Amino acid sequence: MLELDVETRDGARIVVARGRLSMVSARTFREQVAETISGAPGALVVLDLSQTEFIDSSGLGAIVACLKTARQAGGDLRLAAPSKQVTMVLGLTNLDRVIRPRATVDEALRD
Repeated sequence: MLELDVETRDGARIVVARGRLSMVSARTFREQVAETISGAPGALVVLDLSQTEFIDSSGLGAIVACLKTARQAGGDLRLAAPSKQVTMVLGLTNLDRVIRPRATVDEALRD
């Protein structure tokens, strides 16, 4: 199960994902983040993964889809504070080269 909270800070949307981003939750995740993006076109979206305990290939695909949606809307998507397991999967798939994770949400907002 995955829970999402969205907050606004400095004009950016911060999406906090809690739980497991997997095949079961990827579609709902993608839809909710797309809704957040459509509500603030051109905005920066920071995905806080500090409380995401697990991610699989479906979750990775959902993140890539959200990145594409954000950029098509004139904004951007950044990853912040990925958990140890998420960091490992990002590294194994080289997705960390496409979307470079930042250590903290504040760092993601500054870059």
